Amino acid sequence: MSPVSDRYGQEDPLSRRALITGITGQDGSYLAEHLLAQGHEVWGLVRGQANPHVARLRKHVGDVRITTGDLLDQGSLISAVERVQPDEVYNLGAISYVPMSWQQAELTAEVTGMGVLRMLEAIRVVSGISPSRTPGSGQIRFYQASSSEMFGMVRETPQNEKTPFHPRSPYGVAKTYGHYITQNYRESYGMFAVSGILFNHESPRRGAEFVTRKVSLGVARIKLGLAKELRLGNLEARRDWGFAGDYARAMHLMLSQDTPEDFVIGTGETHSVRELVEFAFRTAGLDWRDHVVTDPRYTRPAEVDLLCADPKKAREQLGWEPEVTFEELVTMMVESDLRLLSESARPEDEPFSPDHW
Repeated sequence: MSPVSDRYGQEDPLSRRALITGITGQDGSYLAEHLLAQGHEVWGLVRGQANPHVARLRKHVGDVRITTGDLLDQGSLISAVERVQPDEVYNLGAISYVPMSWQQAELTAEVTGMGVLRMLEAIRVVSGISPSRTPGSGQIRFYQASSSEMFGMVRETPQNEKTPFHPRSPYGVAKTYGHYITQNYRESYGMFAVSGILFNHESPRRGAEFVTRKVSLGVARIKLGLAKELRLGNLEARRDWGFAGDYARAMHLMLSQDTPEDFVIGTGETHSVRELVEFAFRTAGLDWRDHVVTDPRYTRPAEVDLLCADPKKAREQLGWEPEVTFEELVTMMVESDLRLLSESARPEDEPFSPDHW
């Protein structure tokens, strides 16, 4: 394959090589699809050769290659980076379900927080970067999946790249560490390392434990006569919800810039859980008030009441805009789960795993 000058100004083969941690999760699957469509060679990092989610991923996403590694194991990450020799690394692997982070706070800190440091160190070691040896133009580019949960108890609305963080969960605290250590490696070693502060992004591939998917599955079960009620926590919390496929495009755009910068990614509009529920049930021809029960067991120890993105920087510098509206997203998810449950009453059969670190 003859080399061509790519957008980074270096001589490279026609296909760039990307390594994705968390590839069997929602975001990893959409990112893999997008990068494959862009002509990338895509590798996924998984925690074992016998991982059952890999075959399902390949069935739905296509030609991805797999290497083993664990965000808890520094040596395995160094070996994976040495083997793959990626141009780009996307660190999406995490324990990403916020309520679980109170139950497994230490593991959340190790995977979601320290895992970022280990991956940055793997890139630094393999690249031979040190305080006295800075990376060249062909260095590995690193993307960290930061989160709007870092804002937590918000100081201002909407939230932008300069809004102070006040995380309200062990997950949010761990993501904040990952965000800052990415910034530190960029400033300390000159690495091309960026963070995307992504607000809530959903899809039919979302894990069944997340509220949007819990609602769409609940609506489908009730519509098909498989259940009569849906139990939820705080209906007044407001979120900036977008489509995960749109946000995967933004990740790639961040690594395609001339200089490394962090970006807030979101739609800029918010909806309450109550609005989500009302629209989802209406999509299926149902009245939510006949079926939804508020259950205090599903409230968080420390609630995040309002998250709303200010995506101005991403719009102006990346040229990024969300393409799927809130209403289209909810309709997509409800219709997908109606099809899924019409074929099988077991949503566990879906292809994308919530355990993707």
